[in-house]
Amino acid sequence: MTIPALELNDGHSIPQLGYGVFKVPADETERAVSEALEIGYRHIDTAAIYGNEEGVGAAIAASGIARDELFITTKLWNDRHHDEQPRAAIGESLEKLGLDAVDLYLVHWPTPAKDDYVHAFAKLIELREAGLTRSIGVSNFLVPHLERVVAETGVTPAVNQIELHPAYQQRDVVDWATEHGIRIESWGPLGQGKYDLFGTPAIAEAAAAHGVTPAQAVLRWHLQRGFIVFPKSVRAERLRENLDVFGFELTDAEVASIDALDPLDGSGRVGAHPDDVN
Repeated sequence: MTIPALELNDGHSIPQLGYGVFKVPADETERAVSEALEIGYRHIDTAAIYGNEEGVGAAIAASGIARDELFITTKLWNDRHHDEQPRAAIGESLEKLGLDAVDLYLVHWPTPAKDDYVHAFAKLIELREAGLTRSIGVSNFLVPHLERVVAETGVTPAVNQIELHPAYQQRDVVDWATEHGIRIESWGPLGQGKYDLFGTPAIAEAAAAHGVTPAQAVLRWHLQRGFIVFPKSVRAERLRENLDVFGFELTDAEVASIDALDPLDGSGRVGAHPDDVN
């Protein structure tokens, strides 16, 4: 199976579907990532705050897969934005992952109350120039945060990883990112099970029409919208199911029906608001 790759604004490319290890327990991570790699995943998304980078690294080392076939993302946590902390932080992450460099390093949250996210991103530019990460980006940034980063550093992030699912599509952020060549990565792509996503007629009907599960229909919607997506599971059968989304295509009408599930008033958010995480 060939997972499509999307080109980033820095010339590198990224697999459009990967495996996310948010909330995967540290003692389960090596097994889960090993299974994901065996099934065919090549894009792994972790973060320092997840506490499971060692497990990801152990699975990579045991896999025997060539480094250039893998795409590994990790993230800078909120208390490491200042001074030279980003360099120390990526050093710690690389040691845990057993890597010389990651493919993508993200500022995890803008932490606007501290007003240090521009400095943090400026330090990521230095880390990229030092060869410690191939691409750099941000996560959970809203339009004002993106505008400041680009204006004050002169560098456009390669990606913005944001909460995005049918009930919460962040269209203003997506539109700004698209206009400026920033790829959108969807976290919580299935709504984290916090609302009855699969019971909505638009998704149930699309799934039935293509003989797939509701989860597969939603993941297919993300892919057709051009988003990068990495659903999380610790069950091998679900890992296989989440990867099996390239043999069908939603119709324009089905995509439009799922698009219409966003109430547009922000009420569909299931995670924290970026202005509140500091």
